[in-house]
Amino acid sequence: MSIPMQDDAAAASSRPVPEAGGPPAHVDHDDVGRFRSLARGLWRFMTSSMAAFTGTTIVVAFVVVGALADVLVQTDPLRVFGSDLLQPPSSDHWFGTDGNGMDVFARTIHAIQIDLVISVTAVGISIVVGVALGLVAGYRGGWFEMILLRVMDVLQAFPALILALAVVAASQESIAAVIFVIALLDTPVFIRMTRGQVLSLREAMYVEAARATGNKPWRIMWRHIMPNTLPPLIIQTAVRLAWSVMIVSSLAFVGVGIQVPTPEWGAMIRHGSAYITSGQWWPSVFPGLALMLLVLGFNLLADAIQDYLDPRKD
Repeated sequence: MSIPMQDDAAAASSRPVPEAGGPPAHVDHDDVGRFRSLARGLWRFMTSSMAAFTGTTIVVAFVVVGALADVLVQTDPLRVFGSDLLQPPSSDHWFGTDGNGMDVFARTIHAIQIDLVISVTAVGISIVVGVALGLVAGYRGGWFEMILLRVMDVLQAFPALILALAVVAASQESIAAVIFVIALLDTPVFIRMTRGQVLSLREAMYVEAARATGNKPWRIMWRHIMPNTLPPLIIQTAVRLAWSVMIVSSLAFVGVGIQVPTPEWGAMIRHGSAYITSGQWWPSVFPGLALMLLVLGFNLLADAIQDYLDPRKD
């Protein structure tokens, strides 16, 4: 009995002992590989063109600055400097102060949070609703498709800004109302886009094969058709984000939606425009430049994605 015990002890002593402070015993190499693959794909996209690099840099910079606004800017955007009304840009107030004595730089930076949150939330809702309805309408057809398309025709018959003004003015002028109206205006775009893609794919050979093997309709839609609608969906998402940011600011500019003193670019431009004729340009110019730059970033990103995903590209 003693010999096996010696063998076991020798075998145990020959096993490699993990070093202290080394890597964890269990590493999910699949997750690491997916992350590296995603990083390489993002880098290839960013270096594919100047538009891709510029658009991605602008959008990522705005997202990072907006997320870290409370850390990067210590000044309260609602703080009133009573003795510093309409002060020009200086070392104390980089973008100057507005007619209420508030720091324009702090308000411009914090406005990124509000505009991006509203736009991303509204577009996200419209994507979920529009893609789901578009898949069902395109695959099933029939009376559901007919009624849905007629409702979309009614919504799109109204000018977008006028409909947004009417809905927000009729409801409580709040962030929730602005999100609702933008999602309402964006949903028909994603419904029609998804339906068009489904109509061109539902008779494809791989869809017919999936149908012949007994796959249920919902599985065919989500597993086989939906992935092939992603390229135009990604492009349209970037375009609609740019449009949503402009609508949010447009509503605030005409006095509907986000109101002063809430830091929002459109409301800041509207409030500062009263002082441009007297030479105080900074309360409206700086938020206007921020709005223009973010919209430019989204549009460049959409164009770059379209070129990158174009199958005809060499």
